[in-house]
Amino acid sequence: MSTTCTTTTTSSTTDTTTSSTTVAGVTRRPGTVLRRAAAVAALAAAGVLAAAGAASAHVTVHPESYAKGATDGVLTFRVPNEDDAVTTTEVQVFLPTDHPVLGVLVSPRDGWTASVKNTRLKTPVKTDDGTVTDAVSEITWTGGKIAAGQFEDFDVAFGQLPDDVGRLTFKTLQTYSDGKTVRWIEEAAAGADEPENPAPVLELTAKGADRAAQDGAGAAAPSASAKSSASSTASGDDSTARGLGAAGLAVGVLGLAAAAFAVVRGRSAGSRPE
Repeated sequence: MSTTCTTTTTSSTTDTTTSSTTVAGVTRRPGTVLRRAAAVAALAAAGVLAAAGAASAHVTVHPESYAKGATDGVLTFRVPNEDDAVTTTEVQVFLPTDHPVLGVLVSPRDGWTASVKNTRLKTPVKTDDGTVTDAVSEITWTGGKIAAGQFEDFDVAFGQLPDDVGRLTFKTLQTYSDGKTVRWIEEAAAGADEPENPAPVLELTAKGADRAAQDGAGAAAPSASAKSSASSTASGDDSTARGLGAAGLAVGVLGLAAAAFAVVRGRSAGSRPE
């Protein structure tokens, strides 16, 4: 009696050239996943950076706050050019007259000519030097140019700030070489989002609160503006823009990390026995 043994050989073929991940019946190569994830991350970062650029284009006043009734200080109005095609040729800043800024003096700015308008006050202000019946209500700078991607600082010295209000709003008009005027005059309501064209706002804090910080900010303003010029970029000095840019980069890194994890997980799943 003879016994016949039959041996069955199972052949296994491994493709080492490419690997793929099958999800919900769709096969995707890891290279494609990475490329798509990188593209999504890049778009997300670009969107955040674009938002940062838009935020930095507002006309602002520096420092952002002073103590109520502060004396002998400087306010710097920073005007960036937000238009890529034309230059800024005129800037008008309107000072409040219901709570006037007293003793206003305009610092000369190379290439620009300043025109100052005084207004008679409805309610005269009593000071240690006497009663003040009129105050500066408007300052207009003309003759200069602010090119695209640049800004200019305009310094205004004051003798005394009001002590009977919590903030001062300086409505501003920015005129371009093509005749277009941007009206920075909108005021944000309490708890509401920032309007599209917000007016520069100076917060007035309680007397004596953070006085050292206030004095330091006021003393630093002339030095900072002296160093600035028309060739300085508006985005280079905006902390919000830098913060948003960092957030965009973080989004990109997280997107790439998630894609890499998906590829590794897919390969591990493909190597398991059925």
